[in-house]
Amino acid sequence: SDFFYPNSGGVESHIYHLAQGLLSRGHKVVVMTHAYGERTGVRFMARGLKVYYVPRIAFYSQDTFPTVFGNFRLFRNIMLREKITLVHGHQAFSTLMHEALLHARTMGYKTVFTDHSLFGFADGSSIHT
Repeated sequence: SDFFYPNSGGVESHIYHLAQGLLSRGHKVVVMTHAYGERTGVRFMARGLKVYYVPRIAFYSQDTFPTVFGNFRLFRNIMLREKITLVHGHQAFSTLMHEALLHARTMGYKTVFTDHSLFGFADGSSIHT
């Protein structure tokens, strides 16, 4: 997701606490997000949570510029290196997440999407996102 620490918010907190809960139950969890200033590369957080801060620049509201295939090689390398079996994307407005789910499905991986938007179902645009 484009939304993770050191940025703070509901999506960031949800991802962090979900990861910590899964780690405490013995699952391997890896988070991929964009670089935040000088926070780039691989970092480790509590309980060994591995976070890839990939070299993509946020251009609006913490979203990275959509490239569709620009992240494929990097994403594929992380998937293979970490032996990932499932990709869980968060937040409908995250372009990095959409690309990750697209590539994961194309490569045959299982995917899960959690939407964190505050929209209702009153109109078509709310349902679409």
